[in-house]
Amino acid sequence: MELGYALSSEEHRPLALVEHARQAEEAGFSFALLSDHFHPWIGRQGQSPFVWSVLGGIAGATERLVVGTGVTCPTIRIHPAIIAQAAATAASMLPGRFFLGVGTGENLNEHVLGDAWPSANVRLEMLEEAIEVMRLLWEGELTDHRGRHFTVEDARIYTLPEEPIRVMVAAGAEGAATLAGRVGDGFIGTSPEAELLETFGNAGGEGKPRYGQITVCFAESEQEARQTAHEVWPNAALKGPLPQELPLPSHFQEAAEMVSEDDVAKMIACGPDPERHVALIEKYAEAGYDHVYVHQVGADQDGFFRFYESEILPRYATATAAR
Repeated sequence: MELGYALSSEEHRPLALVEHARQAEEAGFSFALLSDHFHPWIGRQGQSPFVWSVLGGIAGATERLVVGTGVTCPTIRIHPAIIAQAAATAASMLPGRFFLGVGTGENLNEHVLGDAWPSANVRLEMLEEAIEVMRLLWEGELTDHRGRHFTVEDARIYTLPEEPIRVMVAAGAEGAATLAGRVGDGFIGTSPEAELLETFGNAGGEGKPRYGQITVCFAESEQEARQTAHEVWPNAALKGPLPQELPLPSHFQEAAEMVSEDDVAKMIACGPDPERHVALIEKYAEAGYDHVYVHQVGADQDGFFRFYESEILPRYATATAAR
């Protein structure tokens, strides 16, 4: 198992994210994923910097940390040709240590230009075509593409990395897991569902990396952590299609009013007990993930880094050293 860090664009300003990436590398995390949102989930989280600018800062502040987007939607808000150029630049600035994480997105972020929000099946079609478009452009040739969802005319990306850009596909349902196995270079998930990983493997994902995000809230006491988690990240306890369908942070806030502190604590490892954090990591390992990246809720990132550096990362040092 290899441990990474989740850079939460919804909670932190851009220069803070750059500093957190540096701290993650220094603490011993081997990789990080940076969330790509236009809006936070709820207004209380308070931030939404542009991911591609932040990646440039991270490139200058780190030396070893592998960084990916977690995740980018390359279909509605931004055309896949533009994402292809942005990813190529990021990969050139982070040679050998960048990957593009992609997914079908959320209405929360993708509705902002006034486009219709498609059904889940159409979004999967769009994502597959977007990946095709990006890989064509990464060949560095003059490219034309006229597909069902996207058009590219006489486009060429000149600034390309020396190594191919890996595309990790996020999946929370069977159709997306199948797509991830068939066209992706890896899998990204947010729940320890072994069935999804089995679907991914059967569709062509055997031997490909599997990244799982966990959410924790370290604090000096469990009660303090529970209060912070409930205040800042109540969306962790929202179930069903709401995270994909609701269009505004205020809607998520209203939905979160129905979520109790106990509901959130069931989803987030809260407090200073290392065994609680390890148990959540191991739950993902048992489901079949080989990479787990940790999202620390709230302002106390410094305390989190000290806690993980001393209590958690040493338990997984062998896997990281092997890498």
